[in-house]
Amino acid sequence: MTDQTDWLALAIFAFFFALVTVMGFVAARWKTGEVSAHLDEWGLGGRQFGTWITWFLVGGDFYTAYTVIAVPALVYAVGAYGFFALPYTIIVYPFVFAVMPVLWKRAHAAGHVTAADVVHATYDSRALELVVALTGIVATMPYIALQLIGMQVVIKAMGISGELPIVAAFVILALYTYSSGLRAPALIAFVKDVMIYIVVLVAVIVVPARLGGYGAVFSAANDAFAAKGGNTGLLLKPEQMLAYGTLALGSALAAFMYPHTLTGVFASKSADTIRKNAILLPAYTLLLGLIALLGYMAHAAQIKVASPNDVVPMLFKTLFPSWFAGFAFSAIAIGALVPAAVMSIGAANLFTRNVWKSYVNPGITHAGEASVAKITSLVVKVGALAFILFLPTQYALDLQLLGGLWILQTLPALVFGLYTRWFRAEGLLLGWAVGIGWGSWTAWSNGLKPLASIAIGGANHTFYVGLGALLFNVAVAAVATFVMGWISPDARRSLTVGS
Repeated sequence: MTDQTDWLALAIFAFFFALVTVMGFVAARWKTGEVSAHLDEWGLGGRQFGTWITWFLVGGDFYTAYTVIAVPALVYAVGAYGFFALPYTIIVYPFVFAVMPVLWKRAHAAGHVTAADVVHATYDSRALELVVALTGIVATMPYIALQLIGMQVVIKAMGISGELPIVAAFVILALYTYSSGLRAPALIAFVKDVMIYIVVLVAVIVVPARLGGYGAVFSAANDAFAAKGGNTGLLLKPEQMLAYGTLALGSALAAFMYPHTLTGVFASKSADTIRKNAILLPAYTLLLGLIALLGYMAHAAQIKVASPNDVVPMLFKTLFPSWFAGFAFSAIAIGALVPAAVMSIGAANLFTRNVWKSYVNPGITHAGEASVAKITSLVVKVGALAFILFLPTQYALDLQLLGGLWILQTLPALVFGLYTRWFRAEGLLLGWAVGIGWGSWTAWSNGLKPLASIAIGGANHTFYVGLGALLFNVAVAAVATFVMGWISPDARRSLTVGS
């Protein structure tokens, strides 16, 4: 990408960034309730978000800036395989419709703020609560870093180099999140989503029109993949089917285990709000499909980049006037602020409730919880920023892939307990350890890739490591629970650490 500064694009970018900054600070006075008085107010927006606010908030932290950058980049690089994000978002919403209202009712009735709160109340196990909390925090950190990567890419596209713009943007983010809590990203999500919809709808109409229509777009992409060879193309190859399906299913099950997506669930004002959102949120899947097509359009526009992550910025920079490119870049950057804020809040809620309150200060007041969460959110953001500034970008990418694997291993402890008390804490803890251990080792052995292969019947079958780890997790948890049922209560208590 060029190093020449595009001042018009930069001016448009700065205007919208300033707009959402003001909105972030104003959000402290949006809705009733004192932000600093209670963790419910700071970390969950007072649990008073209705259908539309929740729709924008959940969509805002589920469809992130990195989604806008990474999905077209993957489609540009490998073709049809990059569309796995579409079926996974289709799978996830029935899961949300069925499971999340049950979780909301459990949390609302007892005042739970985090998934780990629910797990502790269900199994009365501090050890299980702690591993769920720590898994959520660790899995979230690289996810925040990825939002920075998305912002870096568009800032670089405007010809701005150096780390100062990223540092300044995250200082502003940290300040208004500290001040306004979840209200800030909830309010900003309105602007972010409207801008993203405008950008994508304009792109999918204007870009093909300039390139000779969708027939020319698909033909150019097909020629590019044919020249590249390997497992690329407009259609999946038979050997890719299992990997594609398991990656979509595993990603869907993991999506609403993350602290930031669960924060949107806990902040809703009713179970019915969640059900309505499960019906409305597929509109984002349509948007995601259109975003993914940008990867094919880049081939038709003969975009050549050093990194696939530069594809979307270069497409807008090449085919649109500077003012619209600046608008698109600001939409993507704001798309980084919303999820980064919610992610840091979700991680801060976990640390406050399930580490600080559980082990450091059990008698902490509601206002004290809000104060600890505010400080923790700052530390989380600084950690993510340091990650980007001082470590190679690939580390964040690799750890985010592992983060999806790790967070998926918390599903049995959280979801199974909503429907049955048959599983024991000891079994779920052992299952979690096996899932984390086997999944991490397998991913590491395969070069930190999310896929692994197994030979069955003389043929290799490639599958998503996270889903394989979850199957081991559930199997071990079930066997351990069954065995524990035959052990005397005294012996069982001696085996339980931290319960």
